[in-house]
Amino acid sequence: MGKLSAIAVKNLKEPGTYSDGEGLILRLAAQGRGSWLLRVQTKGKRRDIGLGTLADVSLAQARESARDIRKQMRAGVDVVAERRKVEVEIPTFREAAKMVHGEHKAAWKNGKHQNQWINTLETYAFPSIGDRLVSEVEGPAIRDVLAPIWLTKPETARRVRQRIAAVLDWACAKGLRDTEAPLRSVARGLPRQPRKQSHHDAMPYGDVPAFITSLRERQSMGRLALELLILTAARSGEIRGCEWKEFDLKKRLWTVPADRMKAGVVHIVPLSDAALNVLARAEALRAPASDLVFPGSNPKRPLSDMTLLKILRDKDLQVTVHGFRSSFRDWVAEKTNFPGEVAEAALAHTVANKVEAAYRRTDYLEKRKALMAEWASFCMTNAGKSSARSTKRSNERANT
Repeated sequence: MGKLSAIAVKNLKEPGTYSDGEGLILRLAAQGRGSWLLRVQTKGKRRDIGLGTLADVSLAQARESARDIRKQMRAGVDVVAERRKVEVEIPTFREAAKMVHGEHKAAWKNGKHQNQWINTLETYAFPSIGDRLVSEVEGPAIRDVLAPIWLTKPETARRVRQRIAAVLDWACAKGLRDTEAPLRSVARGLPRQPRKQSHHDAMPYGDVPAFITSLRERQSMGRLALELLILTAARSGEIRGCEWKEFDLKKRLWTVPADRMKAGVVHIVPLSDAALNVLARAEALRAPASDLVFPGSNPKRPLSDMTLLKILRDKDLQVTVHGFRSSFRDWVAEKTNFPGEVAEAALAHTVANKVEAAYRRTDYLEKRKALMAEWASFCMTNAGKSSARSTKRSNERANT
């Protein structure tokens, strides 16, 4: 039997908290105004569950709701969690992934990465967990997504795992699920992947001069772009997207804006004589409708990344475009006396040590000018011989 009665509740005037027993409480704000709640213990914590307002719920109805909730809790039902699911519409994993992609893609500078992020989930995750509520995707389901490709496509599998985790962690932060991605249990359910070197395949630096000589046998936007990439040790995206307004040819400097840099910081690149020569040849091909230094077939759009890779594949070279940065770094380490931090600055690498980064106030520009001039001199080792051979071939064609 409860401590309250319908008449007593109706006549209550003093604001305060009134107990009916067994956790049922009336919080009175004024006569006839208040709310019912049920105070319970779940997982060692006190929880207050709202049952409605005094105007809408009578004492008898409040007691009945309280009995139902206590019954569900004795059966092991987390009433609070279930109510939260009803109050908040839980999206499916597919819907959540698309929301995460929409929120984050603007921060990704690489358009290719934007597409790959959602495409890998569409290919490997959506068929099995796409229609599950994001709150119900647990370790075994994630493991089953990854298992078929874990050994056959290890790099792709790791990316899928990371992207599934990003969606689940986002859902947890939004209150759409109780836990973050259970990656530890997933890892235990998968075999160890074979170790593989993760660096990009690089051309030995000793082969770079001959390769540049071969690039100069014909002239095209792709070949010019690749030559400038090598001479500046820049990334493919920085080269392909560069615009004439970024270059100060009198000061021999190329200023890459922050929004085109991986680290999101402005990067200044000193230009050697050889790099300026590439720009002069590119300017002769300049498209009036575009400020791009290396436009693609559409003058208002840059070269595709595949254009540069195709040059390497056509020469039957199993190296990557990005690998030329490693070629440059190896050359600095083995053939020069320049400090490592100067080479790292040339590559626009961020300082991993936070304390060192906080105190570093220089970008070593003056030292990098000397470094890039020396690198260009090394790369142009065969340039004179190449020019002589080209002149000889031209004379032979003229005499036939």
